[in-house]
Amino acid sequence: METAIQHQAEPTIGRRNLLKLTGASVAAIGAASMFTTASARAQNMTTEWDKVFPKSDKVDHEKVTFRNRYGITLAGDLYLPKDRTDRRLPALAVGGPFGAVKEQSSGLYAQTMAERGFVTLAFDGSFTGESGGEPRNVASPDINTEDFSAAVDYLGLHASVDRERIGVIGICGWGGMALNAVASDKRVKAVAASTMYDMTRVMSKGYNDSVTPEQRAQTLEQLSRQRWADAEAGTPAYQPPYNELKGGEAQFLIDYHNYYMTPRGYHKRAVNSGNSWTQTTPLSFMNMPILTYIAEISPRPVLFVHGEKAHSRYFSETAFAAAAEPKELVIIPGASHADLYDKIDLIPFDKLQSFFEQHLA
Repeated sequence: METAIQHQAEPTIGRRNLLKLTGASVAAIGAASMFTTASARAQNMTTEWDKVFPKSDKVDHEKVTFRNRYGITLAGDLYLPKDRTDRRLPALAVGGPFGAVKEQSSGLYAQTMAERGFVTLAFDGSFTGESGGEPRNVASPDINTEDFSAAVDYLGLHASVDRERIGVIGICGWGGMALNAVASDKRVKAVAASTMYDMTRVMSKGYNDSVTPEQRAQTLEQLSRQRWADAEAGTPAYQPPYNELKGGEAQFLIDYHNYYMTPRGYHKRAVNSGNSWTQTTPLSFMNMPILTYIAEISPRPVLFVHGEKAHSRYFSETAFAAAAEPKELVIIPGASHADLYDKIDLIPFDKLQSFFEQHLA
């Protein structure tokens, strides 16, 4: 079922801007390195409220940690409705966007859904934010998919949660991770992907699948040789800082800057807020399409939410076409990709609430 507005053609992305997210300069994702038990521990966690959104007086909040299947300790923010009494509640694991931290969009989504009656857990992915794992600021389609299931582990053991009523929300690049996790993790009863990116698709094929075989081969040649440089140095090389503007960027890159690099959304621990991924971060995404089994989410429902004017809209449209019923695609009129990170007047929280109330009943 599709609601809201009709599809429109995606804008064309020029090669200059395309190559900012493909090849060695991509803000993408990485092969997880060997790490010691000590390096898998969580980072020093803050105790003060350092979110980019105000604290709600309708929920209780606490910092928590939990481990994934690879032994990495993840850091999270748990939000519980103040009026929960002793009853067990439905719960939501919330992750994303890609390169963000739990103090940004995922925390806003989690706190807002907790205000609406859900126990929610926003968490930092492995190797980022306050979560453990070294080297810092790498990612993996496998490990980050596992991070969602580890969050489900945690929620299912919590005294306030009904473990048979757990859902997932993934935002931006973690929307694709969420769909991949739910396809294999049958404990999850419903999933929503907001302003979704398929990071394996954009990393391997570029925006609008425009990377040629020759460009892909050149990228892999460069990344492969960077491994020798990293091995010789004993530490990974990092890309230039993310979301700094030099002029002439596409509008969506300006939108990213306006979220991640201004008081609106800046957070010092976020990769996207002027920090960097390692140069070899695209490697583990190049050969691993994460949405291959999206149809296996069925018969559990999937909800896609995307902005009408988002450069990334085609990711949700393609995934929606590949998913099996029950499914729904909601297009938000006038919204860009980053608008659905934090604009309360555009994020359809009423729809998210009704969707999960219906399917986590």
